Amino acid sequence: MIAAHEHLAVVPVVLPLAAGALMLALDEERHRLKAALNAASIAALVAACLALVVQADTGRVQVYAIGNWAPPFGIVLVVDRLSALMVLLSGALAAGALAFSLARWHRAGPRFHALLQFMLMGLNGAFLTGDLFNLFVFFELLLAASYGLALHGSGTRRVSASLHYIVINLTASLLFLVGVALIYGVTGTLNMADLATRLPAVEAGDRGLAQAGAAILGVAFLVKAGMWPLGFWLPGTYAAASAPAAALFAVLTKVGVYAVLRLSSLFPAGALDGGGLLAGGMVTLGFGLAGVLASQSLARMAGFSLLASSGTLLAVIGMGDARATGAALYYLVASTLGVSALFLLIELVERARPPGADMLAVTRAAFLGASEERDPEEEDETGVVIPATMALLGLSFLGCALLVAGLPPLPGFVAKFAMLASLLAPDPVPGAAWGLLVLLTLSGLASIIAMGRAGLQVFWAHPALGVPRVRVIELAPVVLLLGLCLALTLQAGPALRYAQDAAQALHAPRGHAEGAPRRP
Repeated sequence: MIAAHEHLAVVPVVLPLAAGALMLALDEERHRLKAALNAASIAALVAACLALVVQADTGRVQVYAIGNWAPPFGIVLVVDRLSALMVLLSGALAAGALAFSLARWHRAGPRFHALLQFMLMGLNGAFLTGDLFNLFVFFELLLAASYGLALHGSGTRRVSASLHYIVINLTASLLFLVGVALIYGVTGTLNMADLATRLPAVEAGDRGLAQAGAAILGVAFLVKAGMWPLGFWLPGTYAAASAPAAALFAVLTKVGVYAVLRLSSLFPAGALDGGGLLAGGMVTLGFGLAGVLASQSLARMAGFSLLASSGTLLAVIGMGDARATGAALYYLVASTLGVSALFLLIELVERARPPGADMLAVTRAAFLGASEERDPEEEDETGVVIPATMALLGLSFLGCALLVAGLPPLPGFVAKFAMLASLLAPDPVPGAAWGLLVLLTLSGLASIIAMGRAGLQVFWAHPALGVPRVRVIELAPVVLLLGLCLALTLQAGPALRYAQDAAQALHAPRGHAEGAPRRP
């Protein structure tokens, strides 16, 4: 018999599935009932995820065989520190996105609530699954739901960007399936624990085929992680999506990073070369910071910030240092929360701006000289009254800017400092570590320049504009996500310790394998 608490492992998958199926059976006009069911489901999900994090922090790897079928035949869910952390992060983002959507977005299109639940199911299943084939299945589930959420709200620009997003991800899914087929043909299993033990014993003649399969899988994951040049689709798609959808999409790139972490810990050297990840991550980081500086749209700036964070994570993972990987996991959580809050905040601050304000500001700065005539009343003005709404939005924007740029006192700074401290610890320091230090410094500088420029344009360039109408339920999720980031700072010691333990387990995949059930 399995104890009741052992069934917690399946709750993050079954609960969204049941809630989403129930919502599909309800009439489309019953928005309030669907919202209540969605909120109750996510609240229960977050509670279950918190229990899983506490349970995983004991160091025990929990393996849940659905239907009591042993691997490699049965579906296996595996809960360790990393997977528990990721499902909790997904639940927190979903709670913020749902709360924000209740103001108006959940009525803007059909099946919003059901799609949100099915996307949560796919996300949680991808983080918890213990075999590659079911990772593919959950990937497709979350992507199918994300297609609907990307199209939510209609509009020509949104449809165009979403179709682009669909084509790219379907191509990545095809590569995923090819890679899985090659690995299964060589090893006879797709269970990750079995792979950890079988791959070292693969015959020399078949090793190249196994590595080719892993490399194809890696390309599919890197498309989803947004690595350059495979992430060209991301800024436009995320900028076109509705605010709650974009806020939840912030974790999608981290699914790719998570898969890369799992794959690189299971497969032998050469399957996903650390040098390749390091080089690709550094180029992606450089591309992201260039995009942040060049963007005239706040939403595109947030999208490029996501690319920069993905590049940072991939580069640090490529260094192959367990301590640096632990700091990177801490950074993963902090950056995802920060960018998600930024996507929600962007819609609120954009309400106070006229259409095309970004381009108009650039044009005015470029073509108007110092001799521009000024209003005499403006010259005599000694100050501008800032309404409370604008003050709250400004403080939230400042918090997002500090997070994205990695400045103190928020966790972005703590994470970058911990990563650099780990990378610069060896004697002598590798040249790649110095290069990564320079890029991380430049990315922070680029982010604070871009965010500062955007903040000036939003809050000071148009003082005559009216104050945007912002409901409490729209501002509350932004404050909640930023509050979670502040909590990560206040509890940086325990949070970093947890992340370091998760990284150590990743760098010792045999320990993961020992916790898995064996075939009879």
